[in-house]
Amino acid sequence: MAQIINDISRTFNEYILIPGLTAKECTPDRITLRAPLVKFIKGSLPEITLNIPFVSAIMQSVSDSNMAIALARNGGLSFIFGSQSVEDQAEMVRKVKKYKAGFVISDANLTPEHTLRDVIDLKARTGFSTIGITHDGTSNGRLLGMVTSRDYRPGRDEPGKKVKDFMTPFSKLVTGRYGITLDEANDIIWENKINTLPVIDENQYLRYFVFRKDYENHKDNPNELLDTQKRLLVGAGVNTRDYEERIPKLVEAGVDVLCIDSSDGFSAWQAETIKFVRDNYGDSVKIGAGNIVDKDGFLYLAEAGADFVKVGIGGGSICITREQKGIGRGQATALIEVSHARDEYFKKSGIYVPICSDGGIVQDYHMVLALAMGADFLMMGRYFARFDESPTRKLIVGGNYVKEYWGEGSNRARNWQRYDMGGSSNLKFEEGVDSYVPYAGKLKDNLDITLGKIKSTMCSCGALTIPELKEVAKITLVSSTSIIEGGAHDVILKETKREN
Repeated sequence: MAQIINDISRTFNEYILIPGLTAKECTPDRITLRAPLVKFIKGSLPEITLNIPFVSAIMQSVSDSNMAIALARNGGLSFIFGSQSVEDQAEMVRKVKKYKAGFVISDANLTPEHTLRDVIDLKARTGFSTIGITHDGTSNGRLLGMVTSRDYRPGRDEPGKKVKDFMTPFSKLVTGRYGITLDEANDIIWENKINTLPVIDENQYLRYFVFRKDYENHKDNPNELLDTQKRLLVGAGVNTRDYEERIPKLVEAGVDVLCIDSSDGFSAWQAETIKFVRDNYGDSVKIGAGNIVDKDGFLYLAEAGADFVKVGIGGGSICITREQKGIGRGQATALIEVSHARDEYFKKSGIYVPICSDGGIVQDYHMVLALAMGADFLMMGRYFARFDESPTRKLIVGGNYVKEYWGEGSNRARNWQRYDMGGSSNLKFEEGVDSYVPYAGKLKDNLDITLGKIKSTMCSCGALTIPELKEVAKITLVSSTSIIEGGAHDVILKETKREN
């Protein structure tokens, strides 16, 4: 008969933190949330360290170049989804590496021959109200004009009206020359009392926009995650099927770290993929692996040479792997076992392999629980999918703003490459759903609140760093009655809007 493991498969929601001594020096402003992203030898430092312990999930509905830029500017890192052509993924990586703080590549562009209807559709689809009008409708075409919401009246102007008839023509635009510094660009904006400055090269080709609204934002990102050349860091997801083609192109594009995207990472296919990286690039290319849920899975991938290991099967809000295949484990139980395995491996080998907790986060305090249970950093999908910077549409459903969110294991994603079972190249059944999440606004606004909660909770536990949290945190199981007691109860709540 099968091996029976009697441990109960538990989730984060079944645990709570017990307060420790909060010393006078333990204040939120003194807390650091830096965390290792890749493995390192005892006594040395990791080559990549996160400034906040967050990475965004390898998903079509979460991690594109816009999310990667926004999250890196706030100290985390995105793994750009791999369920797209190699060329498109590599171009997203290049876009992040080329990003200069304050200089925004235009993502909303049309030609003079487009119509007002096209403008309105583009604005609805992208959320951008500033549209670059170029000769070929691309982000780096020759700039012929610009359209903002002040250039047209949807209720009065004909939908078929040509863009060339209402755009602000190039002759009336204030522009900056490519090579200009951000300070110089902001000076032009303030001196000319404009909201947007197009930056063009000597041939009038559009290179960037600089926005007035971003001025303060650019001064307010002390946690930016940068490489030695002061470029933003970015990751990318790969699979175990076309890695021989995909990885070289991502490396050429400048990717900083790779991660194998799979619903079940305890697989010979993953070891082969890691071996390809080591044989061709040595340790210069970093690659994480997973997902696994126990000691055996961790040790297999660590011995295979993974730079970090992802923990979690079936715990994501859109994941139905446990339903469909009957495999997985409660995220808390999986994380606790793998953390012990990681620590034992470190003592034995002198190599510290960071672990990433992927899935199962519902409340913000679950993030602290995951870190206290041993995770070095967290991968999240639903959390980031709610923000303006995610690549999905914002819609009104049932009178509320929502954003689309679908799993990589859904038919919509058609990401059959992430299943390491060999055989034919199609999706036999779904392991993810197509859904909505409540729209939450800008990433930075929400992230600041979340990080504030984490730091406050760490103070209550008496910890100033994540490693210290792992040492001093006390965690206890809770009963179902205790969970009810922990929320509002035995009162009549006023009908006020509650934040998600």
